[in-house]
Amino acid sequence: MKKTSIGGQALIEGIMMRGPSKIAIAVRKPNNEIETKVEPVNSLTQKNKFFGLPFIRGVVALGEAMVIGVSSLMYSASFWEEDGQEGSGELTGLQTFGLIGSSFLLAVLLFMVLPNLITSFFMRFTESPLLLNIIEGILRLVFFFIYLIYVSKLEDIKRVFEYHGAEHKSIHCYENGLELTVENIKKFPIMHKRCGTSFLFMVMFISIIVLSFFGWPSLLYRILSRIIALPIVSGISYEVNKLIGKYDNKLCSTLAYPGLMIQKLATVKEPDDSQIEVAIEALKLVLPKEGEDDSW
Repeated sequence: MKKTSIGGQALIEGIMMRGPSKIAIAVRKPNNEIETKVEPVNSLTQKNKFFGLPFIRGVVALGEAMVIGVSSLMYSASFWEEDGQEGSGELTGLQTFGLIGSSFLLAVLLFMVLPNLITSFFMRFTESPLLLNIIEGILRLVFFFIYLIYVSKLEDIKRVFEYHGAEHKSIHCYENGLELTVENIKKFPIMHKRCGTSFLFMVMFISIIVLSFFGWPSLLYRILSRIIALPIVSGISYEVNKLIGKYDNKLCSTLAYPGLMIQKLATVKEPDDSQIEVAIEALKLVLPKEGEDDSW
């Protein structure tokens, strides 16, 4: 079975797919038509070999995924404004930076500051930096899971997670060499080992190990150390995720299992036929041309 590097993101009534040379967005508009948009991939890893090195490429991939993801999400949202009028869907560089910055700040508060503060209360029972970091890591994972379960219950987000399922199913179909039709795609599972949800879980897990080397200094230094360590953690997590997606041995299957379960319980839902049609449109637009390599 082929293992492709093509991946995507669920949007508001749409899907973004990224292939070896193109990024495509397909959105189901209020009039039921599917609007598509295609742009060339403009990655730092293609411009400079340094950014494509192991561990460095993971940091680059995370940053680029955030920028492309936010822009794609806002583009899809522009077709579904409350007044029924379609917007331009274009974000300025400053707007994109502002959205990413505010999202990053929220993530820092929810998944770094709050777990760290709660863990501080356990200092009366232990002074072991390793144990305290393990407790903080477990709290971070719990908060992450609760957050995902909560948002998965929201009606609008449910629709996004259904498109997430359509994205995974269509990629499974392509990897298995079948024609991209609704009937063929419906046969495949909604979970996928190379999903971004699994990557985020791996970031949470790897952070427990990496942050243990920073000890347990004052609160301010703990928060700063977690921000500083994020590129290190994301770089390692990316490489681990690459290995998990590449091999099907028992070790990789075991490491992939928690991420797959989080997908099943929260971030991926079964799509309907119309959502699969959108996934097909987006995927077809980024399939490799002759001479291009999309292997994982």
